[in-house]
Amino acid sequence: MIRAMAVTAFLDLHLRADAPDDAAAVIDRILADTRAFAGSQGVRVLRDVTDGKHLTVVEQWESLEADEAYRAWRATPEGASGLGELLDRPPVLTKYETQSDL
Repeated sequence: MIRAMAVTAFLDLHLRADAPDDAAAVIDRILADTRAFAGSQGVRVLRDVTDGKHLTVVEQWESLEADEAYRAWRATPEGASGLGELLDRPPVLTKYETQSDL
C-alpha cells in the first residue's frame, strides 16, 4: 500500500504599508476556511520579529492531493479570499513533503 506523504506549505506574505490595523483579524477569518478544508491538519501564522508587515502562513496538509484541492478551490469565485488586497506583492508559496526516512 502506498501512503500519501504529508505536506507543509509556507505562504510568505508582505502586507501593504497602509494595510488596516485589523489585517491580522481579516487573515484569521480567511484562514478559518483553510483550517476547515478537508485534509487540513493545522494552520499557524508567524510574524517577522523585525518587520511586523511580513507574515508566513504555515499550513499542514495530509497529502499533496489535499493541498492541491484546496488551492484549486481558492482559485474559484466561491473560494476567493480577497487576501491579495492586503498585500504589497504577490505571495510566495513553497511546499515541502515530510521525510520520515532522514
